Amino acid sequence: MEKDTELLSKVSQMFLKNGAKTVTMDEIARELRVSKKTLYEKYQNKDILLEEVLSYSLEKVLEKFNDLDETIENAIERMFARDTEIEKASRTNDSIFLRQLLKYYPQIFNKHMLYFSGKLSEILMHNVERGRSQGLYRKDFDAYFYSKLFFQMTMSYDNSPYLDTQEISRSRYQEEALLFYMNAITTEKGKEVMRGLEIKKL
Repeated sequence: MEKDTELLSKVSQMFLKNGAKTVTMDEIARELRVSKKTLYEKYQNKDILLEEVLSYSLEKVLEKFNDLDETIENAIERMFARDTEIEKASRTNDSIFLRQLLKYYPQIFNKHMLYFSGKLSEILMHNVERGRSQGLYRKDFDAYFYSKLFFQMTMSYDNSPYLDTQEISRSRYQEEALLFYMNAITTEKGKEVMRGLEIKKL
């Protein structure tokens, strides 16, 4: 059998295309060209495999976030940076995979989102520390609390009874959520940087 990362990457693509509920272990075994017995020896059931796929996918996104932290010094430029893996993750939010996770696997989904929220908060708080040292972010707010508010806002697109998703696209919503967060934490110097980035359409 392939290395776990290769296996999880293939299964992840199957789930993204068809949904975790729809794809069977038989289909996964055929796609991976292994026997069903071999697959079940590694993953006792589809729920366990799904958890591994989610962990793998979220860790890839977090790794990309951390890579950007190391390569982009300006805290505001970092927040508006785009990366192919992150963009792919964003597009995933419109997939049948997410819809089926919310409907059929809410406990698994919530468990992994709680973990992701914690890790993302660490990344955002590190960004705030950097931005404050650069004079770009205010010092009179709770970075941890704001990070949680930001995550809650970005995750509410699919389940808010007050949001008409027929009128507001996910990409527009996410862009506005980021601007809302950034405008709330930036100093005047920071807002100048943001205006410059908007002109460049980053």
